[in-house]
Amino acid sequence: MKTGRVGKLVVSLGLVTIALLTSRAVLIHQVEDGTTAKGKVVENQLPTSKIPDFNAIKDVSEKKQAFFNYLRPAIRHQNAIIADERQFLKQSLQHLEQQNLTEAERFRIEGLASKYQLAMRSINQNTLTQLLERVDIIPEDMVLIQAANETGWGSSRFAKQGLNFFGQWCFRKGCGLVPQSRTAGMSHEVAVFDSVEDSVASYLRNLNSNAAYSLLRSIRADLRAQNKQPEATKLVYGLIHYSERQEAYIDELLEMLRHNKKYLVDNDAKRPSV
Repeated sequence: MKTGRVGKLVVSLGLVTIALLTSRAVLIHQVEDGTTAKGKVVENQLPTSKIPDFNAIKDVSEKKQAFFNYLRPAIRHQNAIIADERQFLKQSLQHLEQQNLTEAERFRIEGLASKYQLAMRSINQNTLTQLLERVDIIPEDMVLIQAANETGWGSSRFAKQGLNFFGQWCFRKGCGLVPQSRTAGMSHEVAVFDSVEDSVASYLRNLNSNAAYSLLRSIRADLRAQNKQPEATKLVYGLIHYSERQEAYIDELLEMLRHNKKYLVDNDAKRPSV
């Protein structure tokens, strides 16, 4: 078929229009996805994991040991901080019985009361004793087992993207990751942490201050009164309100403690971790 000048002009304009529309579509795709690199269109990248890929470890024993070894330093560091705070409070209690506290002691006590959410109108033997019930360590093996349970041995989205090993929530929009299976009408998000240390510290502070875990603190205080160390197999009953599954959740944690006992042994001292 022959075409005149007008026909050729129409065809040319049509080709130019198609080219421009195609170019515009590509540009829009680049801007919306934010995936341009030196003018090239690249595929969307999946969120980068902030922790090792524990699922890549095919040997189950190695995987479990690697997961525990990854978390253990942060747990020990945070428990050491709590142990130091506790020792300070015990000394302050002795000072209070003998003489007045210094301003520095009072300032630190007030700071610890705020940290562990204990309202103190005055500093006396009773309020210091109440604070001591909150400022105490959590057994390392219980922390490790709960982290394994809550994250599926480090495989959960919240652990990988948010360094959240204990399923902790936050309630301000944009504060964390939105659960994919969140119940309609709920507004909570799963908290995101800047480091493993922050995640562990928040979890320990939660158990030591939240009213939901007062039973855990009571069990621990009773053990202390008997000059016994806090034990995971006893304190775990204080987590009855940590999950909606309640008794079934406790039974599962106890079974995990029994089943994974060999991985919870301190490799250096060859003894169960405290």
